[in-house]
Amino acid sequence: MNTAKDLFSYRKNWAHRFGLAPVLPMTRKEMDELGWDVCDIIIVTGDAYVDHPSFGMALIGRVLESQGFRVGIIAQPDWQSAEAFKELGKPRLFFGITAGNMDSMVNRYTSDRRLRHDDAYTPDGKEGKRPDRSVLVYAQRAREAYNDVPVIIGGIEASLRRIAHYDYWSDKVRRSCLPDSKADMLLFGNAERAIVEIAHRLDANENIKDITDIRGTAFMTSAVPDGWTVVDSTDVDTPGKIEKRTDPHRDPYASRPDCSQQSASPDAPNQQVVTLHTRPRGLDRSHTVLRLPSYEQVSNDNVLYAHTSRVFHLETNPGNARALVQRHGNRDVWLNPPPIPMTTKELDHIYELPYTRKPHPAYGDAKMPAWEMIRFSINIMRGCFGGCTFCSITEHEGRIIQNRSEKSILNEIETIRDNVPGFTGNISDLGGPTANMWRLKCKDEKIESSCRRLSCVYPGICNNLNTDHEPLIQLYRKARKIRGIKRIFIASGLRYDLAVRSKTYIKELATHHVGGYLKIAPEHIEEGPLSKMMKPGIGAYDRFKQLFDQYSKEAGKEQYLIPYFISAHPGTTDEDMLNLAIWLKSNNFRLDQVQAFLPTPLAIASAMYHTERNPLKKVSRDSEKVSAVRGARQRRLHKAFLRYHAPENWPILRDALKRMGRADLIGNGKKHLVPSWQPGKKHHSTNKPGQKKRFQPAKTRFTA
Repeated sequence: MNTAKDLFSYRKNWAHRFGLAPVLPMTRKEMDELGWDVCDIIIVTGDAYVDHPSFGMALIGRVLESQGFRVGIIAQPDWQSAEAFKELGKPRLFFGITAGNMDSMVNRYTSDRRLRHDDAYTPDGKEGKRPDRSVLVYAQRAREAYNDVPVIIGGIEASLRRIAHYDYWSDKVRRSCLPDSKADMLLFGNAERAIVEIAHRLDANENIKDITDIRGTAFMTSAVPDGWTVVDSTDVDTPGKIEKRTDPHRDPYASRPDCSQQSASPDAPNQQVVTLHTRPRGLDRSHTVLRLPSYEQVSNDNVLYAHTSRVFHLETNPGNARALVQRHGNRDVWLNPPPIPMTTKELDHIYELPYTRKPHPAYGDAKMPAWEMIRFSINIMRGCFGGCTFCSITEHEGRIIQNRSEKSILNEIETIRDNVPGFTGNISDLGGPTANMWRLKCKDEKIESSCRRLSCVYPGICNNLNTDHEPLIQLYRKARKIRGIKRIFIASGLRYDLAVRSKTYIKELATHHVGGYLKIAPEHIEEGPLSKMMKPGIGAYDRFKQLFDQYSKEAGKEQYLIPYFISAHPGTTDEDMLNLAIWLKSNNFRLDQVQAFLPTPLAIASAMYHTERNPLKKVSRDSEKVSAVRGARQRRLHKAFLRYHAPENWPILRDALKRMGRADLIGNGKKHLVPSWQPGKKHHSTNKPGQKKRFQPAKTRFTA
């Protein structure tokens, strides 16, 4: 893997003499109390300001503060005019714009495009405190406020919109948010390295327009610079050589031989076989740029959109990724390769900065739902190598696991114990995007740097992946021994196909770290949708469940698995959902909440939904088609199959079963899926008359 300058090795800006701010200021009065006449950097965010490392504005703000810069926060400003963006005065270096921890459209709308009536990142959960497509609105208002100040956009919303992308809410392909925001630069992925270097270079009087060489950044340009070789990938009609594979663990991306069989250098011949035009071999990857189909092309051609999605995702490994360029009108959006992952030392330093771990005092006694959810939890890592096609983690955090040290994690437990109000001895989570990927990585750094697979665990677990859970087990045991700690729960999702590699880990988990329920995500049981999700077969779930039940019973505990399933995912048929409903009933599952597929920008599954093509394979004019669940009624039906037990779903299910030739599943016996009768409006309950209404959890094997 390529190396990078240590994040904390820069000489601090002179303003570090002011000392650390108790909280980053949100008003001129707070600036005055700190002795500041100006902010070097102002961060504008769609979230309320919570000074906690799980909140992006706080993490980036404290990182910049550690470099000696004076950082102010404008949280959830009134976007109707530019006045709110002048609250802290003119920033000396730049505005940093983010929509917040969530994409603003996901935050405000359901998968059915209905307006949500709460916002977990707002005081008291009030909705309506941020605009749609917040990054665009905030950036434009910041430009209005001070038109000579550089504007830099980032966070998950900007990351997922860095090239032309399908927008589910308008049902069309939109331009990169970079030209629409009028920003000078876009940061994507883990942005700490990029924003620190930019801050120091701007402080040294470098012009923002001249800063074009930083990884994890995107900018507009009128021409490809001298010294760069352009590899054209704007068409699919002249494919290059595709390497054939016959082994059972075939790379679903068919981009190069399986990494488990060789250790190739990043410049190995025939590595970039996805390129659809013949090109010279042995090019300098550091000065090679792939030209994607233009915004205008992908807007009007679904095949080219799917092809673009495939090429884009093949260039996400920071060890071998090349720059990308995409035409928008008469200018290009230029994307540098992804950022180099953070080292353990750097990540420790980031999470040990002087956060108050509380909302800003200006919010008083207002409840902050998102903070309430995570204030006793600890993030132990970043990234995920699972590659699930519906998930945005790969596009944002990357697939290389970035780990905190054991010591840093244990110290944070003590910090929570001693400093966070309301702590009762329970840590709500030790996790991350995937709780049991801590310290898991490729066994060979050369293979990791050259690998072009987007999943280390699909269609099977790579032979080169270290799946040793022993360090994580030891972390759990040491954490439990800390004075004042009663329980430590694992609340974030885990990969059960990895967990079954370690019976000791499952025993440790079931015995000590489950508070009655454990969330896991099989997502489906049928091969059709699972293959489009890049998720393991249900057999892995069955093996995990058997062990979890066994060890729970041995520990004398009644514990339940809470499975999560996705409805209406691309590649899912009505028959697939029916089979899932039958499986749920046979296993005595009655789901309280269900998740309908939501096409987020840049996700592979979103490309499937929009184009009805499969970017997991080579894309051509006659390549595999993928069914997309679009109509409101069909999406409602798929959700209804997941909640087959709810009376309000019985009418649509009866109609569907009759249409599918499965009227035999309608009746009042135990083997029927839905009853033939319908309760009155006052009795929409699965309980029998006179029976007390109660929550009915999913039962595991030994409690059934």
